[in-house]
Amino acid sequence: MFNQPLLTDKVVALRRFQPRDVDVFHAAVDESLGELIPWMSWAHPNYSRNEVAEYVRIVGESWDTGRYYAFAITDARDGTMLGAASLSHIHPVYNFCNLGYWIRTSQRGNGFASRAVRLAAKFGFEQLGLIRVEVVIAVGNEASLKVAEKSGARREGILRERVTVREQIHDAVMFSFVRADFGLPPL
Repeated sequence: MFNQPLLTDKVVALRRFQPRDVDVFHAAVDESLGELIPWMSWAHPNYSRNEVAEYVRIVGESWDTGRYYAFAITDARDGTMLGAASLSHIHPVYNFCNLGYWIRTSQRGNGFASRAVRLAAKFGFEQLGLIRVEVVIAVGNEASLKVAEKSGARREGILRERVTVREQIHDAVMFSFVRADFGLPPL
C-alpha cells in the first residue's frame, strides 16, 4: 500500500523500519530502557538484539496488512535513529487509532517527539483516511504527557484503569487529534 514513505518536517523524518535498522534501533532501546520499562510492556532489562530483529520483521509484515504502522523516527539532517512511533488499533468501522511514541534517552528534550507525533497523526488522516487519532498515556508518565501537550493534541480527560503495564494498572489521560487540527476537511 505504502512503499517507503518518508514523512519529514526537515527536522525529523519518519519511515518504515528496515532490516538494516536492527543494530542502531537496539542501541537506542538499550540506552533508553530506564525510561521505557515503567511505561512500555515490551521493555525489560535484557531486551535483546533478537527481539529487535523480530520486531522489525513483524512491523514490516503488519504494515502490509494495514493494521499497524510502525515508524522509525530519525534525524532528518543526518539519519540518526531517534526512536519510534506507531499507529495501532486502527478501527475499521469508526476510523480512529492509537498513536504511541518514544525518543531515545540521549535525544530527549530536543522537541523531536512532538514533531514525530504530528507527522504520524497527519499520516493517519491523509493516508489512512482516519477521522480521529488518540494518544492514551498513563497518568504518571510525565515525559509522554508533556510531548502530547507540546504536539498540540487536545487533552480530553482521565480514563480510569485504562492502561496496563505488565501487572500494574494505571489511570490514563486521553488526548486526541481530529482532522480539523491539521486544517483538513471532514470526510
